[in-house]
Amino acid sequence: MPYRQLIQLLDSHFDALSPELQRAARWVRAHPAELGLQSMRQSARAAGVAPATMTRLAHALGLGGFDAMRRPAVAAFARSASEWAEAAAASAGDAVEDAAAQPALARAQAGNLASVAVYNPTPSLAGAAQRILQARSVLFLGVRASFGTAYHLHYTCDWLRPGAALATDPGGAWADRLAALEPADLLVAVSQAPYAVHTVEAVQQTAARGVPVLALTDSALSPLARAATQSLLFDAASPAFFHSMTGAQALAETLMQAVAEQGGRAVVQRLDQRQKQLQAARVYWDKPGPLGRI
Repeated sequence: MPYRQLIQLLDSHFDALSPELQRAARWVRAHPAELGLQSMRQSARAAGVAPATMTRLAHALGLGGFDAMRRPAVAAFARSASEWAEAAAASAGDAVEDAAAQPALARAQAGNLASVAVYNPTPSLAGAAQRILQARSVLFLGVRASFGTAYHLHYTCDWLRPGAALATDPGGAWADRLAALEPADLLVAVSQAPYAVHTVEAVQQTAARGVPVLALTDSALSPLARAATQSLLFDAASPAFFHSMTGAQALAETLMQAVAEQGGRAVVQRLDQRQKQLQAARVYWDKPGPLGRI
């Protein structure tokens, strides 16, 4: 769906929306770049509404969920970034040799982002989301460069359902969490080449005990994918020394969005509960207090 069609949907449905949905619609219409770059919770916070409101807005527009509403903005942003990169490369000429590195990286990152949709059709994402929702508990595992993605998955999933945990422990006891998993639970593991030995062995040993494993990895032939019950894939191409984490992070956000959309009333209630808890605890900065007060 072109971005202009999203704008038309917002305009045509606006009068029929509730005041809360109208507030979200105004923000979505006025902030296309932020919509394309931010998560649902970040966008909701910027709009001054609850995260669930963004999902309700998408449904009111006849869309499947927040990701479907965000997709046109992502595509429009990617086109703009590509055009900018090409223009920058053309104007730089031979004057600054290093200028070519940034467009090349931008192109690789755009490809990694696009790979998520190419490799993971909607039924695959839906199946993975159901595994996360139906498991008794979910343990997320990722080490080294993949730790950030695993942490983000755990942090987001904890907003959507109880029983989410991260396989990490400064004392080295995280292996105990893995050993405690049973067939009713789920291990979600993240890794890309070069694959971390700890992650590969944990996936293989956990799967051998009959525990379902969902792998987020960069190849159907990776050791994680070969042992996992189900795999979701991403590209990690980069012209730089380090492999890009853009694809892994995009896949993590897409997966959690699928969980949010399929979780139904239970997810909405948990989101509302968590939001109220954090507001009561004043976790996030809202407005500055009087000058001089600490």
